[in-house]
Amino acid sequence: MEVFYERFENTLVKLAPLLKRIGYDRLEKPVAALERGVKSFLFDCQMCGQCALSSTGMSCSMNCPKNLRNGPCGGVRANGHCEVKPEMKCVWVQAWEGAGRMEGGMAILEVQKPVDNRLKGRSSWLKVVREKTEPLPEERKPAKPAAKPPASTAAA
Repeated sequence: MEVFYERFENTLVKLAPLLKRIGYDRLEKPVAALERGVKSFLFDCQMCGQCALSSTGMSCSMNCPKNLRNGPCGGVRANGHCEVKPEMKCVWVQAWEGAGRMEGGMAILEVQKPVDNRLKGRSSWLKVVREKTEPLPEERKPAKPAAKPPASTAAA
């Protein structure tokens, strides 16, 4: 799955000029519908719009009843099940097991950004393509370092 995902992402990035020409807004609904169908079937994806499957052992962290994006709560039961839904195995136990089977499994240690609920239901595939191919908007560019003050020209 990991190799497939990498190749799929690379293909989407190569298609970026075509996707841009068609228009990301125009593509959003059909691509999100396709993405929802594929990822919900394979990974029980909740379509947060900020997919971290490749960093969470292919376990959707949004299935956690507490929506924890960066690891388990302190209530994981001894059998690895969730404290909120005892019949459900903890999402993060599954994530850790899945990450152990992945070549890039150490990505599970990367801190995920908080969920931006405005992106719920949107395509993370299109988001990734745009992030990898388009320059950052001005408001997201890192600030330039402050200019050094001119050296003093006063004689001692």
